[in-house]
Amino acid sequence: MSQPEDRARFQTFEEFWPFYVKQHAKKTTRILHFVGTTGAMGCLAGAVLLRKPWLLLAAPVVGYGPAWFSHFFVEKNRPATFTYPAWSLRADLVMWTKMVRGEMDAEVERVLAAEAVDGGAAPEAAPEAEAEPAPVSATQTAFN
Repeated sequence: MSQPEDRARFQTFEEFWPFYVKQHAKKTTRILHFVGTTGAMGCLAGAVLLRKPWLLLAAPVVGYGPAWFSHFFVEKNRPATFTYPAWSLRADLVMWTKMVRGEMDAEVERVLAAEAVDGGAAPEAAPEAEAEPAPVSATQTAFN
C-alpha cells in the first residue's frame, strides 16, 4: 500500500486534487465514499435538528467506515486522510458535489488522461475553477 507520490508535500489544494482523484479511481471506491459522506452529513444534521449529541460521535464512524473499507479492500491504497486530513475532507466534499452533479466520472478520466500524457503533471482545471455546472437531468444520479 505504499504510495511514492504521497511522500511529496503538496503546497496547494489544486496540487493535491489530482493525487486525491487518482486514489479514488475505482467507481466502487467513490460510491462507498459518497454513501459514507452522505451518512456523516445525516448524522450531523440529525444531531442538530433532533438534539441528539451522540450522533456527533457516530458521524466519523459512519463517514470514514465505508471510505476506509474502500481504500483497503477495493482500491488497495492508504487513505489520504492519514497524511492530509484537512485537504482530504475538502476533496471528499468536492468529490461528493461532483457525484451529485454527475461530473465525477469525467473528472477521473480527465485526471488519469493528464497523468498518462504529462507523466503526472497537474491537469489544467482545478476543482474550484469550473465554469457554471451543466444542468442535471432527472434521470442522472450520483452514480452515473
